[in-house]
Amino acid sequence: MGENIYLDNAATTYVSGEVLNEMLPCFNTIYGNSNSIHKFGRDAAGIVDRARDRVAKAINAEKSNEIYFTSGGTEANNWALKGIARANLDKGNHIITSAIEHDSVLESCRALEKLGFEITYLPVNHNGLVDLADVMHYINKKTTLISIMSVNNEIGTIQNIKAIAKTAHENGIIFHTDAVQAIGALKIDVQDMEIDLMSMSGHKIYGPKGIGALYIKNGIKIENLISGGKQERGMRGGTVNVPAVAGFGKAVEIANRDLSVNQQKIKVIKNYFLEKVSEKIPYIKLNGHPQQRVQGIVNLSFEIVEGESILMLLDLDGIYASTGSACAAGLSETSHVLKAIGLSDEMARSSIRFSFGKAISKEKVDFVINKLVEIVEKLRKISPLTKPKIED
Repeated sequence: MGENIYLDNAATTYVSGEVLNEMLPCFNTIYGNSNSIHKFGRDAAGIVDRARDRVAKAINAEKSNEIYFTSGGTEANNWALKGIARANLDKGNHIITSAIEHDSVLESCRALEKLGFEITYLPVNHNGLVDLADVMHYINKKTTLISIMSVNNEIGTIQNIKAIAKTAHENGIIFHTDAVQAIGALKIDVQDMEIDLMSMSGHKIYGPKGIGALYIKNGIKIENLISGGKQERGMRGGTVNVPAVAGFGKAVEIANRDLSVNQQKIKVIKNYFLEKVSEKIPYIKLNGHPQQRVQGIVNLSFEIVEGESILMLLDLDGIYASTGSACAAGLSETSHVLKAIGLSDEMARSSIRFSFGKAISKEKVDFVINKLVEIVEKLRKISPLTKPKIED
């Protein structure tokens, strides 16, 4: 086909032209420190304020001062978990999360466990959903925080966030959600969904890398994660990355503006891809919830084939997908998400995540499907793994 086909948008996206244009003046024209009191500083601060307003409006935060810029989703998750845990120790030391959270949440929880906090890792069903009954069962008098991701980054399952948040509040518990994969894929309304804290990231929505935000509802007691100067209203030390903040604000605004158009386009492409692949390749399994899922993420297990072998051969044809989270790439362990939904190690290792972006076309998808059929057939002929027992 003579061009690269990128199907790893859940790992990262390109920076869109609109976003880049928003950022460029911040590098060499309005380059002041946004905390300086002179005109250059005030101009930079104006750009930061505008970005904060854009993010607040997109998620329906009550006030823009509830948006705090971070270096990305990982920092936002670390801050939410550790900051809430430490600030609310007088109420208790128990946190509830799920077994399929992003590593930045799970590792934050493990770090807190070493400090004496008690963590409950809720199981999920075979579709990747947290059961509300489990949430209710594990709540106790010492529970101070429940943190459940909005959308899983590997299988695309959408959690019942509003119901879980409501349950948390009925028990006087703070609720946080990692919405890194949800922004741009779902309409998020923090007030309607009763969200207290929410993590976001720029590079999943055609914005720059190294920038994100934590929404903290006014009145929530939280300790700082990063000590330093008085930036971010004294909540996060460090010189504000004005170009990245400008780009992030614009990216969130565009993601919200174009949400329905982009998702409809991706839905058509995703359905076509699934239909054709299911038609042409036997012994495959779609992982995640069949309906309650975002349009852009398709995680498929190809029986009796190693997923990494498929990836390598796709790569040679200029097609780029992944075996799961880019944060875990290079590790030999099987995906904790796929294990949590009940897949065997063999099935988990046969899985590929295809994540579609707004620039994808039917012509490119046809090329991918044809190459995928060839590759899977070739690998299955030489596979030392057990042949599938189910009938085609």
